[in-house]
Parts: sequence; C-alpha cells; structure tokens
Amino acid sequence: MQNASRPSVIGRFFTGVGYFWKGFAYWGRRPSLMALGAVPALIVGLVMVAALVALGFFLDELAVLVTPFADPWGAIYRETLRLAVGAAILVAAVLLVVVTFTAATLAVGDPVYERIWLRAERDLGAFEAPVELPFWAGVRRATGSGLRLVGFTLITGVLVFGIGLIPVVGAVLGPACGWLVGGWAVARELLSRPVDARDLDRRAERAMRAANRPLVLGFGLMVYVVFLVPFAAVVAMPAAVVGSTMLFRKFVAPIGNT
Repeated sequence: MQNASRPSVIGRFFTGVGYFWKGFAYWGRRPSLMALGAVPALIVGLVMVAALVALGFFLDELAVLVTPFADPWGAIYRETLRLAVGAAILVAAVLLVVVTFTAATLAVGDPVYERIWLRAERDLGAFEAPVELPFWAGVRRATGSGLRLVGFTLITGVLVFGIGLIPVVGAVLGPACGWLVGGWAVARELLSRPVDARDLDRRAERAMRAANRPLVLGFGLMVYVVFLVPFAAVVAMPAAVVGSTMLFRKFVAPIGNT
C-alpha cells in the first residue's frame, strides 16, 4: 500500500513543473534584477538561433552527405530515408543547442546569475554565507562540469539521432528521448549553483537527484520546452535559476539543511 504521506510519482513530477513557474513569478518581486538576467540569455540565444538557422539551410546537403549509399536507390526510398535523416539531425541539434544554451548562458552571465541566485536564497531565508572556492579550484570544477555536460550531450545526441532513424516509431521516439535527456541535463546544470554553494561532493549531488528524480524531471522538462521558444528562453533563464534554487531547497528541507 502506498504511503499516504508521500505524493505519487505523477504528483511529484507536476510539483517539479510548478517550481519553474514559481521561479517565473519572481519577475514580479525583483523585476530589475531579473531583467538584468535576461541580457546574457539574449546574447547567447541570438548565437544559438543563428546556428540553428544556418543548420536549416544546409540540412538537405547534410542528409545527402551522410547517406551516399542511397544514391542508387529508387527516388521514393532515397528521399524517404533522407527526410528521416534530416529530421533526426534536427532533433539531435535541438538537444545540443538547448543544453549548450543553458551551460553557455550560465557561464557568460555568471556574475549576474550569482546575484539572482543569492538574492533568491536570502529572500527565502535560513541561508548561511555560501562556500567560497579558491579561484583555480572553482575554475577546475566549472570546467570539469562543463566538459562532462558537453560530452554527455554529444553522446546522447548521437543516440537520439540513431533512434530517430528507426522506421515509423523513430519520428516519435527520437524527439521524446531528446526531451527526456535534455530536460534532465538542463536541470542538472541549473542545480549546480546551490549545490556548489553548499560544497556538496558529486556523489552526494547524484544521490540527491536520484532520490528526487520525478521532481528533477518535471522541472527540467518544463524548462526544456520553454527554452525551445527563443524569446521565451530569454525571459525564462533567470526564472529557471530562481526555480532551481527553490527546488534544491525542497530537496534539503526534510533533513534540515536549508
């Protein structure tokens, strides 16, 4: 029998979704600070949109380039395959762009998002001064985190591309897998700031995410969907920073580590 005091998996998933919108509501509390947080997102977002537009212009050529073996095939079979390949490339590229947008925006706007995160922590209360890492230790940790994220996304992008080529079901499975993996990766990156501030090691961080998987997925998938819309991504980035801060505090609240 399910413990009545513990919400269902679906309930916890939608609770995670709600944390993004709680972060979005912070625009009404700190509009000038949140507007400042939209600037790095706008800069990086313009670069990412330009990259996707450029990819769109060369998508047909790329599909032909990776399927030279289909040249002798009949026109219907050849074009069907290349249409599927083009779609799979686009899905994998969107996954890479959304995750890279998150990581690059947080890196470019680090001082701004530091202010937003710290203001949110203080407004929420019961937060001691953050742990200050030595400069080079912070650089090594941030570099390692970024490289792991990029590597993870590239490998996943290849897998999503392969899934997208599966006849019939690939058109659905490819985007669905990209959404799931991308949402998880985006949430993990956004949660890194409150984790680092409390000097939690990577093992504890992974255990915390695993114990709260429905919440993390709900939050990450909602952010991922909004980040697919260029203008929405600009105003949503500072909201996602605040929402991830609130979400992390829910993880630690039951054990009194707020």
